[in-house]
Amino acid sequence: MFSKIMVPVDLAHRDALVKAVDLACSMARDHKAEICFVSVSGELPSEIARSSAEYGEKLQEFADRIAEEYGISAKALNLASSDPQAEVDRKLLDAIEDIGADLVVMASHQPGLMEYIFSSHGGYIAAHARVSVFVVR
Repeated sequence: MFSKIMVPVDLAHRDALVKAVDLACSMARDHKAEICFVSVSGELPSEIARSSAEYGEKLQEFADRIAEEYGISAKALNLASSDPQAEVDRKLLDAIEDIGADLVVMASHQPGLMEYIFSSHGGYIAAHARVSVFVVR
């Protein structure tokens, strides 16, 4: 049913990704699909990495560990950005097209007051993607 599953991740919030990653990996195993973990990282140092290149290496390590743990095929795609907060939604939508994903599985937080003013990343992707989007709380 699905052949390429895209999973947006922020390595700074690994704990919040557990349910979404588990669901995506189970679906990948059931459908014999490939997973692509996608991040949008900045060029400035962060608590995760000193550069976007280092962040990409850590993302690949994450993908490799998950692939081994679940017995699936997974790769990583890190998208560098000069302003990740402003560009994350557009870059994720572009990545869906670029990698040929036919499903997006992404974690989301419980909606709060700010979601009445600004769309969450999960809400934005679900509203604008041309493929199915599974938002996991």
